[in-house]
Amino acid sequence: MGYLQLRTDPREHRQAYAAAQPFPHIVLDGLFPDALLDGVLADFPRPDDPAWSRFENPLEKKLGNYARLDETSEAIRRLLAALNGPEMLAFLEALTGIDGLIPDPYFGGGALHQIVPGGFLKVHADFNWHPKLRLDRRLNVLIYLNRGWKPEYGGALELWDRAMGGPEKTILPDFNRTVVFSTTDTSFHGHPHPLACPPTMTRKSVSLYYYSNGRPDAEKSAPHDTLFPPARQG
Repeated sequence: MGYLQLRTDPREHRQAYAAAQPFPHIVLDGLFPDALLDGVLADFPRPDDPAWSRFENPLEKKLGNYARLDETSEAIRRLLAALNGPEMLAFLEALTGIDGLIPDPYFGGGALHQIVPGGFLKVHADFNWHPKLRLDRRLNVLIYLNRGWKPEYGGALELWDRAMGGPEKTILPDFNRTVVFSTTDTSFHGHPHPLACPPTMTRKSVSLYYYSNGRPDAEKSAPHDTLFPPARQG
């Protein structure tokens, strides 16, 4: 068994992944050993660490991603390396049916994410092209690290239909909950309502993005940045 000790057979979830609405996705609880993620949580950078990238505008209020991964702990670096390694790639290919997945060694826009009380991220579709690797973005993997999270804190991940009529699914960011979903121009998601957790808490996650050399013709579009379509987002 590898370092990640992935605790489910991805082939058992492949049909459910493909059939999920409003776009292919899966929610997996307890995919990793709790102790592995507790080690990452113990070393998670504080919100006042200057290495966080910061966004504050009408579409997003968040710390974004952590910019100096070489200064993080061994536990964090080891997890990120493993999530970009062959064990995780094989798992994701078997789960999604996407062959030839390629990780991002630069962690562009990904790795550690953190949102403080009052923060939000309006519903959007992700950028579709890695300009440095020249590859198509195909998958997001979000691993939540929030122990004792309560529904009234908000911060749920919302998956919206392509007509942007509203969320078809909401997913609380509970500890050791992993969300995998396919990224296209209509895989709209976000958490548009301001975070209402206590001031001593933040919404913590690890985000990984995976790519391929090419994608199905029906999904192709010109390279673009994050898309924030107009909608009733609260």
